[in-house]
Amino acid sequence: MIDLEAVVALRAVATSGSVAAAADALGFTPSAVSQQIKRLERGTRVALLERAGRGVVLTDAGRHLVTSSATVLADLERLEADLHLAGGAQGADAAAGRRISGEVRIGAFSSAVRGMLTGVLASLRDEHPDLRVPLRESEPWESVALVASGQRDLGIVHRWGGLALAMPDHLIETPLFTDVADVILRRDHPLAGRPELTPHDLAAEPWIATFDSTICRQWLRRLFDGVSNAPRIVHESMEFENHLELARAGLGIALVPRLGRPPLHPDLVAVPTVRPASTRDISAVHRRSQADSPALQAVLDAVRDAAGSLSEAGGT
Repeated sequence: MIDLEAVVALRAVATSGSVAAAADALGFTPSAVSQQIKRLERGTRVALLERAGRGVVLTDAGRHLVTSSATVLADLERLEADLHLAGGAQGADAAAGRRISGEVRIGAFSSAVRGMLTGVLASLRDEHPDLRVPLRESEPWESVALVASGQRDLGIVHRWGGLALAMPDHLIETPLFTDVADVILRRDHPLAGRPELTPHDLAAEPWIATFDSTICRQWLRRLFDGVSNAPRIVHESMEFENHLELARAGLGIALVPRLGRPPLHPDLVAVPTVRPASTRDISAVHRRSQADSPALQAVLDAVRDAAGSLSEAGGT
């Protein structure tokens, strides 16, 4: 009998690219993941991983097992959801006061963690103390991959201004709200009094930005399509709080989303962009096979409620 937990570990290696990264995604040690896969190799009597330099890659048999197991694991998820439904743990029952149990693993980008999920997790803990909701911070493309491969159950992702975010067919995407990003400048900056700013207004400015591999950085480049030699990046940081402090010190300007943004220091102002506007669509993604899971629906409902509150409050 094939060990399904070990298959999940092998799928994590395939998705993450290494045993160490797979262990981090699954919450295990690298040694535990290696032992699971070795046990799987003994049980199947075939090699599933092979050395490639200092790392490992899947053998043909390993890739075949990962591909073929997707349907089996999806069927098991649907079976688990059906069992919960048969046992009377439906989402409607939760609304009537019954507690949900189980585990829903979330992957989300950093400003969603600060601006939305902290409150969601606290309310879920109080309402459903038997429900585990471990959170991992990850970039949108990574969250999609983690959910698609079964390493996370719910992803909170964003896409800027229509920038593509590949979505596998077996995932369901639920729109949540639209976030807005503003240009952050010192109050004494010559452009600080403008009601709005265009890329041409900002072409000569020094910028503080996230790393080149991020979706936020991709949008900043797209913002300046058709404007030569812009944007000129002088400082890079993955934390928007750092962008605010660097801008406050007069070391550049930054494009910072409103979601999860702390109140601005009196030295700073926020001005929206036009032609184009800097907006990003926030959504939740999960596997179709979990659509009937009461645990996942309880978490998704809480996320939707939080997103609705943010939109009504005008926080984004």
